[in-house]
Order: sequence, then C-alpha cells, then structure tokens
Amino acid sequence: MSVAKVIEITASSGKSIDDAVKKGLSKTAESVKNIKGAWISDIKVATRDDGTITEWRVGMHVSFVVK
Repeated sequence: MSVAKVIEITASSGKSIDDAVKKGLSKTAESVKNIKGAWISDIKVATRDDGTITEWRVGMHVSFVVK
C-alpha cells in the first residue's frame, strides 16, 4: 500500500510561469523525495506602475509518495 501526501508551495520567476514552476519543483525536490506530480492552483504577477510584468508567481500543490 502506498500513501501520498500533498504540500503547498509558492514559487516565482522574473522570466515566465514555466520557469517559476520548474524552480519551485527543483527547490522542493531538494528536501522532498518521490515527487509524483503537481498542479497549479494560482498564478499571479507583480508589475511596475505602467503594468509591465516584473515577476511571475505560482501557487502549487505538489504530491509525493511516502515510503
């Protein structure tokens, strides 16, 4: 029998949503093993006064198997 656990993380990137997700999963993998998937629950941006995007932010739920 396997047990799966889900944690919530937030990650950011000045480059793209994709990069924010990759950075978040990479950092999470430093301390969490057996990551099986993730889903994006939130996408936000930080902007300058003129509306130019300065940073992409994602909220993710990451699932992993506990052995």
